[in-house]
Amino acid sequence: MLAYTLFNLLVSGLQVLAARVQVTWDVGYLNISRDGISTWQAIGANGKLPIPPIYVTQGDVLELTAINNLDKPLSVHAHGLFQRNSSYYDGAGMVTECGIPPKSQFTYVIETRDQSGTYWVHAHYGTEAIDGLRAALVIRDLDPKLLDEYDEDVLLTLEDWGQGPLESMVDMLKTTPLVNLIPNHPTVLINGINANLSQPIRFTPGRRYRLRVVSMSFTYWFKVRLPGHTMQVIEADGIYSQPSAVDGLDMCPGQRYSVIITAHDSL
Repeated sequence: MLAYTLFNLLVSGLQVLAARVQVTWDVGYLNISRDGISTWQAIGANGKLPIPPIYVTQGDVLELTAINNLDKPLSVHAHGLFQRNSSYYDGAGMVTECGIPPKSQFTYVIETRDQSGTYWVHAHYGTEAIDGLRAALVIRDLDPKLLDEYDEDVLLTLEDWGQGPLESMVDMLKTTPLVNLIPNHPTVLINGINANLSQPIRFTPGRRYRLRVVSMSFTYWFKVRLPGHTMQVIEADGIYSQPSAVDGLDMCPGQRYSVIITAHDSL
């Protein structure tokens, strides 16, 4: 009881000191090859793809300013954030807002409050997200007991990446038999790089890792395995749970998991 009371006092004290984290996305087009196969006009932020992850701490307020340098409206959604009494910042285009007009900007004020864990931020207007505008959002935890459960925190993002802007492929997708679509299927990106070209993540044997896995996909389901290792699931979609041992993860679009692994010599 005493420990619980002290933790609540700690949380209350830190919330008073909560930061306002300011992030600016200057959203525009860029010609890029992310998969090493095809180059096309994608949508990025600040001239970059992948867009760097956003890190805040539980209780912080994220102020995300989106500057629209596209030729169409833009909206941005923080996936998994509750937006209590602030649905006007939810970013669902033509649902909670009309979208940011071209050559305009808007600041989303996103209060994390009591939420923590693993999330992502993405465009929510037309096909802008699948064309590139998406990034992980990590809300660091305040609970010191949780931090004692692992030695390092590792982020792993998974994306699907097509061979052109989705709008340009709609007619082809409607008229082409499924079997003929196989050569045009999206490439899998791991941390923004073609999975077949990405560098391995190095783990130190004996150390405990919190692996945050974010499916920023729109078409693919992913199976995530670490051969010879058991994963202890501690978080699913921002909700913490009692550790549950699994041998892998099945992830649909938008899902997030945190698992703890103890690295073996084989990893």
